[in-house]
Formats: sequence, structure tokens, C-alpha cells
Amino acid sequence: MAGVVTETRPTAKPGSARAAARVRSRDGWWAAFFLAPQVIGLLAFLVFPLGFAVVLAFMKWDGLGEKSWVGFGNFAAQLSDPAFGTAVWNTVELAFLTVPFGLGLALLIAVALNHVKGKTLYRVVYFMPVVTSSVAVAVMWQIILAGGDYGVLNRTVQDWFGITPPDWLEDPNWVIVAIAVVTIWSSLGLNVVIFLAGLQTIPPSLTEAARIDGAGPIRVFRSVILPMISPTLFFSTVVAVISSFQAFDQIYVLVDPDHNDGARTIVYQVYDLGFKRFEFGMSSAAALILLALTLLVTFVQFGVQRRFVHYDS
Repeated sequence: MAGVVTETRPTAKPGSARAAARVRSRDGWWAAFFLAPQVIGLLAFLVFPLGFAVVLAFMKWDGLGEKSWVGFGNFAAQLSDPAFGTAVWNTVELAFLTVPFGLGLALLIAVALNHVKGKTLYRVVYFMPVVTSSVAVAVMWQIILAGGDYGVLNRTVQDWFGITPPDWLEDPNWVIVAIAVVTIWSSLGLNVVIFLAGLQTIPPSLTEAARIDGAGPIRVFRSVILPMISPTLFFSTVVAVISSFQAFDQIYVLVDPDHNDGARTIVYQVYDLGFKRFEFGMSSAAALILLALTLLVTFVQFGVQRRFVHYDS
């Protein structure tokens, strides 16, 4: 019909389509080349060991002889072992001591430093224990907390106040408190830096408006600061709980859990079974129980975070 305009679309040339396909293939090979080291490392050091540990948890093996299938026997043996029950209790107690006190102290310090000049210098000072070797930190605190006349803390308290403090690293009733103090001190800088970053995202207009309305410092902290940094607080809580469940290196240097059950944690139980007794099946079962406990606590945290975590959206 006259007056009807038909639209014609240019057709792609076969040569240009092949060239585009070659470019995509080349980009894919380059992507695989750059991703290969990370993927290989992930498979070699995470996926394969985890899968091997899951299989090994259902077997009895000393590392050299034949493997024998025992089913859930390793899990039943660990759950009925008093030493494992002690390790679970000590781990939970350590988490209850380090998480609220450590994060609370870090938050108070961060709030105090938020409006202080020279915050960068304070960040460096508080962050220094984080980058210090955990073994060096444990040795330093071992000298401080040693019992008798050898410990700096006990000798100072005796000289100044005439009080005989407990043997922090040998008394089963106090050793977990000593470990908690060392853990809080060594992780304080990281939490302070994280909280400082969260505090600096709060618009000054919010706190100023609250003060104009007559809110005091405590009310501003409770009604403005805490809700605004609740995502940061939630992140730090999850990380702190997981870290407390994985406590090992400082405990290994500070105390001998074989002679002090008050310092035995689940990770030390895994180490003791695997690398001292060569019961790798039992060790893997204990490690999987720790994994299940960590996942359970993390899921609970994510479930209840909806009540107190406030996002911008």
C-alpha cells in the first residue's frame, strides 16, 4: 500500500558474530585464569578438608592404619564424654564473658573518642594489640597473671593492698576469667575501630535535634546512637561470638588445659583428640559439633536481629 513505511533492520554479518564469540571466549579464559588460584585454594584448603572431616567423623582412624566405619559412634562418645561437656561449658562461659563486656567496653571507648581530636592516633594505639602476634600477647599476659611472687599483677596487689589474689592461670575457678581478660584486651582495638566507623555515619543533625528537644547524654545514646549503629553492633556481635567459640592459640600458650579442666575449650578438645591421641574420627566429630553449635547460635542471632537492628531503609 502506498504511504506504508517498512522498517528494515541491519543484519549482523557472520564475520562480526564470530569475532564477538571469539572475544567472549577469550574473556572467559582470562577470567578463568585469574579466578583459578582462588578457586584452587578454596577447594584445597576449605572444601576438601571439610568434606574429608565430615566423612572421617563417622569412622575410626588413627592416621596410619585402616579406617573402620562406626556410624554415629564418635558423636555419641563425645556427647557422653565429661571432658567434652566441660569443654562446651567453658566455651559458652568464655563467650558470655568476652562478648558483652568486650563489645560494651569498646563501644564506650568509641563514643568517648568520637569527638576527640587526633582520633587517628588513638585508632593506631588501640589497634596495636590486634596486629601483634597472639603468641606474644599470651606470653606477655602469662608474665602479668602468673601466680605467687612471679606474677606482676599478684605481686603488685600484695605490695599495695596486702591481699593475696588467686592463682589466675592455675585455679580452675578463675582461669576462664583470666582468658576472657586477655581476649577482651587483644580484640578491643578492632571493635573500637569498627564502632568509630559506625559512629561517624550518624548525621550530626540527629544528635543536635535530640539535644534541642531536651534529651540528655544517656537519652541521646540510648535513643539515637544505639539505633543508628545497631547494624554495626550486630555485625560485631556475630563476629565476636564466632571468635570466642574458636578460642585456642592464646589458651594453648597461657595454660595447660590437660592439667586444668577450667581452660579446656571445644577447639582444644579437637586438637587434643586429633594431634595428641590420634583419634581423628573423634576429633572430626567434635569439630562438627562445634560447627553445628556455631551455626545454631548464628541463626538465632539472625532471627532476633529484626527486633533491635534498624537499617536506613
